[in-house]
Amino acid sequence: MSLHIEVDMGGVNALLQTIADDMSKATRPASQAAAQVLYDEVKRNVAKIGKVTGNLDSSIYQVYSKKNSTDWRSAYDVSWNKQTAPHGHLVEYGHIQKFKSYIGSDGNWYTNKKALLPQPKQVAAKPFMRPAISKFNEAMDAAKDKMLEIINKDYAR
Repeated sequence: MSLHIEVDMGGVNALLQTIADDMSKATRPASQAAAQVLYDEVKRNVAKIGKVTGNLDSSIYQVYSKKNSTDWRSAYDVSWNKQTAPHGHLVEYGHIQKFKSYIGSDGNWYTNKKALLPQPKQVAAKPFMRPAISKFNEAMDAAKDKMLEIINKDYAR
């Protein structure tokens, strides 16, 4: 005695392909949700430092990275615009100041390389980017929530 069973998996395969397509479409909004959490934290960190010119605060950005993204992976960069706030790395990591500096009438910082300080001084770091990583789990939760929201929208009953 023998049994012969045939199962048409076409419907299941089509459903799986639809889910895969939806997941692919959801990667960018999910990545942006994660980036938003980190961006907001960086902005809060910059606000804690305090404003002198406001250039650093206005230079913080998030942007979709085509170069680092694929159909199944979306990447966002959160950073500061080095043209708007060329001093950002000095704030983030600290530095040794050898020359006198001042804020010009245009509101920008300048270094007078003809005016040495009597004694170089260590300017302490005021990190605003690195501490944002403390929100990594929250960012991943935001990405997961956005992904599920998009996927479940089509499959909710």
